[in-house]
Amino acid sequence: MTKTFTKTQLAQYNGKIKPQKYVAIDSIVYDVTQVDAWAGANHHGQVAGNDLSKIILKAPHKKTVLAKLPVVGKLTE
Repeated sequence: MTKTFTKTQLAQYNGKIKPQKYVAIDSIVYDVTQVDAWAGANHHGQVAGNDLSKIILKAPHKKTVLAKLPVVGKLTE
């Protein structure tokens, strides 16, 4: 992981400001751009470009999906 993101920088990767969709979980930034469930404006009410560390714990899949996602960097804040 060579790229670092602040929360402000991460917020740009919401699929609108920048075409990529990134989310942070436990300070790791993942690319969810190619994930079908993230194709729309949100995924179960969650928007890309955010730290979803607490939210993912409430998801039925928990953190099991993370191993399938490309890591693009680290959240520094």
